[in-house]
Amino acid sequence: MRYVYGITSALLVGGTALALVTQSPVIAQVAQNEQSEIAKAVPRAGAPESFADLVEQLQPAVVNISTKQEVTLGVRLNPFAGTREPITQEQQGGGSGFLISTDGYIVTNNHVVSGGPRGEAVNEVTVTLTNRKEYKAKIVGRDVASDLALLKIDATGLPFVKFADSDQARVGDWVIAIGNPLGLGSTVTAGIISAVQRNLGGGGPYDRYIQTDTAINRGNSGGPLFDLHGNVVGINNMLISPVGANIGVNFAIPADAAIPVINALRAGETVQRGYLGIGITPVDEDMAAALGLPKDRGERIGRIEEGQAGEKAGLKRGDVVTKVNGKEVTPQQTLSYIVANTKPGTRIPLEIIRDGKAMTLSAVVGTRPPEDQLAGSNFDPEDEQAVPEDPKGAADTAIQNDLGLSVQPLTPDIARAVGVDATTKGLVIGAVSANSDAGRKGLRRGDVILSAGPGRTPVTTSDALSKAVAAAKAAGRDAVLVEILRRGGPSADVALRVKR
Repeated sequence: MRYVYGITSALLVGGTALALVTQSPVIAQVAQNEQSEIAKAVPRAGAPESFADLVEQLQPAVVNISTKQEVTLGVRLNPFAGTREPITQEQQGGGSGFLISTDGYIVTNNHVVSGGPRGEAVNEVTVTLTNRKEYKAKIVGRDVASDLALLKIDATGLPFVKFADSDQARVGDWVIAIGNPLGLGSTVTAGIISAVQRNLGGGGPYDRYIQTDTAINRGNSGGPLFDLHGNVVGINNMLISPVGANIGVNFAIPADAAIPVINALRAGETVQRGYLGIGITPVDEDMAAALGLPKDRGERIGRIEEGQAGEKAGLKRGDVVTKVNGKEVTPQQTLSYIVANTKPGTRIPLEIIRDGKAMTLSAVVGTRPPEDQLAGSNFDPEDEQAVPEDPKGAADTAIQNDLGLSVQPLTPDIARAVGVDATTKGLVIGAVSANSDAGRKGLRRGDVILSAGPGRTPVTTSDALSKAVAAAKAAGRDAVLVEILRRGGPSADVALRVKR
């Protein structure tokens, strides 16, 4: 379960609508939420006298997921070997999920099966059915942007559920959640849909949720949110709470957003999203007044990426995009949301305001890069950063302890951002401790480390730099030589003292 306290939002469980199948091993299997069966459980429109018959049909398709992950906490010195060894600890976690096929495919949240500081897949996943049978699960695929994952267990004749058409969901509809909150297996809660297409301000391609007051807590993550037809309308994903527990403001990933992602993962494909390659900012009330635009309409372009779809379409800095493919750009329906959910390769019209005049351009939608690459393209060397208190791994911890630096691999996008050639290979400095020798010698965020050691060994990973520092210490040297490249000048060698 992901949380953000106070006025920010914490991610919790959101359900996707699926339909359950009979547990009988016969070949001609029927989903438990076929209308003939559901009609018995919900005899008339509105709330039934009891949810019991519906729950009985659906519960067998909801599973408990438990995980194990080995996490590196730091490093320690082996005094006999003179080497540093990682300190690891096994961490456990888990959540909920649901079967979508008789042969064992299971949908859950990505964060349920992710662990470690970089969001790596966990080492071990165990799935427990309502009949107490346990299976080791394989992670078929994960998608960070949508926070969805697909698992597979080796079994047949399993109960399963089907997705609903979440676009038909209405505010006020009854829904029920089944999952494993707070370690309490197979718990059922009921409520209504409080809002649809809820924008939580993240601006991402999947920042739209079904809001519900159905009680959802830690452990419900990845479980289903069912409508009264027994279909999965959403996948429980997050909550907003000042105390970290349910207060009736909970969110689920809509089924319609989840289905294409799950289908891609099941087919072994990379999830593709649309991309224009532009940086955008909302048009607030003052900006709208200055530009003569209606309030809460359109987004302004502040950055154009070279060679991407936006530049090819003729977009320019300062343009205000008001419509994309006929859809108005609003705070609820942002430009990035519309584009990301458009198939790459599609030609779409862009209605813009430029210098006070309305224009229409045509763009061929590109493919959205991986999220880590996008993060790299936003690297700002002028944005002062503190050395993180929680380094990402053993090598990062060693570099921070020995040199007072945090580093990350140099990508072409980051290289352009810091003003060096895009083909440069090395590590970019993300932050420097003011109390370190590196800080005293003027190293700063955005500097690039090309090589380390007397032999000028190229370093492109944290491990490579950490090994160079360890080699210097093992040789009895109090400093390590690093080659530094900075915007507008040649590379220079700097001897950095190593902490003992």
